[in-house]
Amino acid sequence: MNRTYWEKIAPDYNVEIFDVLANDNKGLIRKTINRFASQQKTVVDIGCAIGKWLPLLSPGFKRVYAIDISAKNLDIAKKIYPEYKNVVYSRVNMSDPKAKLTKCDFAICINAILTDSLRKRDFFFGNLKKCVKKNGYIILVIPSLESSMLTSIIRNKWNPDKDAPAFISKRKKHRQLKNLLEGNAEIDNVPTKHYLKEELELLLELEGFTAEKFAKIEYEWTTEFLRPPFWLKEPRPWDWMVIARKK
Repeated sequence: MNRTYWEKIAPDYNVEIFDVLANDNKGLIRKTINRFASQQKTVVDIGCAIGKWLPLLSPGFKRVYAIDISAKNLDIAKKIYPEYKNVVYSRVNMSDPKAKLTKCDFAICINAILTDSLRKRDFFFGNLKKCVKKNGYIILVIPSLESSMLTSIIRNKWNPDKDAPAFISKRKKHRQLKNLLEGNAEIDNVPTKHYLKEELELLLELEGFTAEKFAKIEYEWTTEFLRPPFWLKEPRPWDWMVIARKK
């Protein structure tokens, strides 16, 4: 998932990319953002894409810094939300160790650290601390590896969508195993980083954050299967949300 990928996907973002805001049925992310909102505070939306969180952030904060790797995403956001005059848009590559960033009181990063490249993720996490002031907070929403594994187990045992068995080459099996050991699961054939709760806690600690609270952002099973069986209810698939404080 590099800049070229996101520039290509930008015009069809609403179709191609899962909408966390629309599918957070309990509204946990929205409630958490509102808890930290203040007209005296600044906020940065890291990986803002086409700006779906701006209608919540702009009225709640003094200034919003919307940053994304894709110039097309930013252009679309500007066209959709011209009324938000306190938003500053910037194209920023968070995987660039020399990225120029503005420190804010608060930050959100909603499913933006997805690259399967360990090197790029290391730079991304290193840049997170540059975005947040001392004692400031960040909300991270991250794909859950535990949830991905649960989905795989259910698929292999009950095959809800009655997938036709397909031959998998040894090379592909080797790649899938390598990806699994690195926490990368494929979404629409694109290797995408998923995280263990304890892994995320450790990564944040190493970058000077204290993870104060974890929560599951739960979704319906229709996000994983076309025809989930009627008995498949709890537990539901989820992303991890973590609230972390900059030391």
